[in-house]
Amino acid sequence: QVQPVESGGGLVQAGGSLKLSCAASGNIFGIKNRGWYRQAPGKQRELVASISRGGSIVYADSVKGRFTISRDNAKNTVYLQMNSLEPEDTAVYYCKIDTYSGSGYWGQGTQVTVSS
Repeated sequence: QVQPVESGGGLVQAGGSLKLSCAASGNIFGIKNRGWYRQAPGKQRELVASISRGGSIVYADSVKGRFTISRDNAKNTVYLQMNSLEPEDTAVYYCKIDTYSGSGYWGQGTQVTVSS
């Protein structure tokens, strides 16, 4: 089992930046993929960015050029650097870890609020 724990959310003005962190504990050797998702009020949860164990990265079109996903293997942590934030980026951001066994583990979520 793997436990993701997010941190780094908060309130920022439009045009500002935030950096989210997702630390993983437990059976980290079974991790296949880590991703950041977000869910705004009244909307479905959507993928923001993901990074595979091999380093393949995927971004949602809406965040390309503004957000960067990265990882620190020594700290078992994945980051989401968010620049040029827009009010439309306001949401609860979740870290999800997928394992080779087919399981998926969600973090508790962290609120990101961008004021105009």
